[in-house]
Amino acid sequence: MANDDYFFCGIGGSGMLPLAMIVQAQGGRIEGSDRSRDQGRTPEKFAWLEAHSVTLHPQDGSGVTRPDQIVVATGAIEDTVPDIGAAKRAGARIVTRPELLSQLFNAAPTSVGVAGTSGKSTITGMIAWILHSAGRAPTVMNGAVMKNFADADHPFASALIGGRDLFVSEVDESDGSIARYDPTVAVVSNISLDHKSMEELRDLFGGFTGRSTTAVLNLDNPETAALAQTLPPEKVVTFALGEDAATLNANDLEPRPTGMRFTLTEKGGPKHTVTLNVPGAHNVANALAALGAVRAVGVPLDQAVAALESFSGIRRRMELVGTANGVTVIDDFAHNPDKIAATLKTLQAFDGRLLILFQPHGFGPLRLMKDEFIDGFVGLLRPDDVLLMPEPVYYGGTTDRSVGSGDIASGVRAAGGEAEALPTREACGDRLVALARPGDRIVIMGARDDTLSTFAAELLERLRASAG
Repeated sequence: MANDDYFFCGIGGSGMLPLAMIVQAQGGRIEGSDRSRDQGRTPEKFAWLEAHSVTLHPQDGSGVTRPDQIVVATGAIEDTVPDIGAAKRAGARIVTRPELLSQLFNAAPTSVGVAGTSGKSTITGMIAWILHSAGRAPTVMNGAVMKNFADADHPFASALIGGRDLFVSEVDESDGSIARYDPTVAVVSNISLDHKSMEELRDLFGGFTGRSTTAVLNLDNPETAALAQTLPPEKVVTFALGEDAATLNANDLEPRPTGMRFTLTEKGGPKHTVTLNVPGAHNVANALAALGAVRAVGVPLDQAVAALESFSGIRRRMELVGTANGVTVIDDFAHNPDKIAATLKTLQAFDGRLLILFQPHGFGPLRLMKDEFIDGFVGLLRPDDVLLMPEPVYYGGTTDRSVGSGDIASGVRAAGGEAEALPTREACGDRLVALARPGDRIVIMGARDDTLSTFAAELLERLRASAG
């Protein structure tokens, strides 16, 4: 990798930017392009990349001119992307992001791969913080910003640059690339229908855990519990909430305003009281997964538990933006029915009306999961909660736009819920400010749009101004 020239197509993306930083730390020279930069979005991100010795080009193919460049593309390599066309003309090698990431991952003597339908970013962040606290200098690839590592110099801390002998990464099953990874430790949080058929998922996760030395599996999920049965017992570490058969078992869960407390029992070992600064039962399960993983690479459990207490979370995972005039604003990445349910259940452990802005991340997911979205909100909205939806993010193209936010909102209303679809996010913002009263919690939900966090922060400012 040393002295190789890399060109990242879409370098500002949440999966590309951290990978580019890891490759640069291992000696590669980095150039790249991004459609968002060409459209003037998130200029501070691209200024940061340029300040860190990354040469940026327009996404028009002009940056790819030499056969010795290695062009890194997202999973789908399409000739319609000018940089890919230019790479083929120049005779440059094209690799996908999963190919490159799995090469780095498999080259490390010890590797921890975190897979599953949900919880990956948080588990990866917890493992990163425990290993870092234990002085193990891991290199970590996450799909989201880890707040413990974010500071003025590292605003996009979705990667941690450490040594080469311990590599931790989130691993994706949705594109099938999980098949490329050969982990020392394979963590699987849960398996549920998301992008592929159950049969395909069983094959992919079965192969992933089969290739590992240790598999860390969740007994509370029927599919991962079934997977545990297929592996030799000495290779499996299991975790669960209130299940004595598990290697790591959590009991006496106590929700607190900013987190959770629980009792951890290690099979055949002592009990530990664990305090987390991230809320929700799903984060207790995430913590158990992380503890299982670090235990498998030799971090003592008491040391790992102590480190977890100062884990400050993942950006946009139920992130507290602030409180103004008695109204709390929360920024959250939830974008599919499972994740929305986890967030709403956690927030409903405490009093206060929820005013929810949910911005869908595309017309496709709405069309595919229309009924699940409607049923999810109908089942979880309390009588005084309000759902507001702008239209999905749309950057152009030939997407089927037959199902929009209005269809979801009218479905929720038909079942007695309070829901409105408004044409723009700005209109939703005005409505939220008008509705909000002391004791309310405003939740901004959605994915794949960096400007949602800015919107949440601006909303807090507007609430402050209206208080004054």
